[in-house]
Amino acid sequence: MRRNDSVDFVFQLASLVVALILVHAIYVTVVRPRADTFLAEQSALMAADPEFVQEQSAWVIIKDFEQEACFILMLWAIAIMASKGLTINRESQLLQTELVPVADGMRILPEDSREYARQIEALPASQRRLLLPRALLAALHRFGATGSIQDASDTARSTAETESERLDSELAMVRYIAWAIPSIGFIGTVRGIGAALGQAHRAVAGDITGVTLNLGVAFNSTFIALLISIVLMFLLHQLQLRQERLVLDTETYVDSHLILHLQAGPMSPGQQGRSA
Repeated sequence: MRRNDSVDFVFQLASLVVALILVHAIYVTVVRPRADTFLAEQSALMAADPEFVQEQSAWVIIKDFEQEACFILMLWAIAIMASKGLTINRESQLLQTELVPVADGMRILPEDSREYARQIEALPASQRRLLLPRALLAALHRFGATGSIQDASDTARSTAETESERLDSELAMVRYIAWAIPSIGFIGTVRGIGAALGQAHRAVAGDITGVTLNLGVAFNSTFIALLISIVLMFLLHQLQLRQERLVLDTETYVDSHLILHLQAGPMSPGQQGRSA
């Protein structure tokens, strides 16, 4: 688990750096130059025709630093969720395989549990770390030690519940990002309104250009932040739904492919002592 935590940390750090470089490069080379060109054209048209109504541009709406930060965080969160989604896909594919090959009518006795456990332990290390093999191994080891079907079932269920809590805790960073994005949007609102108030003396003199531009910063930053937050929360809930389904499907798999085939046999003195 420590190795997996280290890999996750490195991946999250690397994905943040990549998102930062990618978004900033797009803003420097595309977004801000096009926004400045559009604003210059609109200013020239307004100067030539006082009745001209200024148009809206997507480049202007997303040009400010707060929107840039929101897009960086959005890509970072999507990268984290994509990584979790790929892991869930691997887990789900494993549910389609027969990890405990038991023919119909056959029963697994406590003394047979070690043989079936070896078959699971022979899986590649990358698969053994997944939820289903761990739940099956835990149930087989418990059944071999106690000879109790109920103990095996409880152990597998406990393993699945622990995994569910772990998966939920790993989404803490995504939840933080989903909270931080609207906050950054509100920071842009405060900055824009503050800058607009600083231009109030020019508006009194009849020049409202500075006020309108800064109010545009305020409203655009909030608009983009809330829009991104809606998208991220939708993706986050979809990921959580898949994680919950994975845990439930794993419990069902263990019940139907292992627990139903277990048969408690007479316990040896050693097993009785361990059970007690």
